[in-house]
Amino acid sequence: MSQENKYMKQAIDLAKENASASGGGPFGALIVKEGRVISACSNSVTPDNDPTAHAEVNAIRNACKELSTFDLSGCILYSSCEPCPMCLSAAYWAKVDKIIFAADRTDAAEAGFSDAFIYDEFSLAPEKRSIPIEREMQKEGAEPFELWKKNEKKIRY
Repeated sequence: MSQENKYMKQAIDLAKENASASGGGPFGALIVKEGRVISACSNSVTPDNDPTAHAEVNAIRNACKELSTFDLSGCILYSSCEPCPMCLSAAYWAKVDKIIFAADRTDAAEAGFSDAFIYDEFSLAPEKRSIPIEREMQKEGAEPFELWKKNEKKIRY
């Protein structure tokens, strides 16, 4: 078995373990850097009462803590399932080098975890989305960005 398959099997095993318990959902994820597992997590949405506690986000958060950085360049994200829009976005923000997954969004949808409506929402104008979105105080809202641009102590990310 290849090293990649060993990591994927570990992510799938986490998902299977969580699927058989009340841990939060049938998802598992690993962050691996230079051949070392930095973080291994499963979904904990229901026990944590946190809709963002998907396996991939949990793994990213834990890896960042472990490595004391917000930049996971050089890392690979192994996920038991194709990352949802939130998890995919988190992987991009974390700058992982690569994402490898097993099951896809169709498999997830067949088990009751469909993200299709979110993908559909992204393509709509804000005023046509199912959650009303309004813009107010545009000028005042730009002020923090002006301060950020002038801040010589900022840490870019």
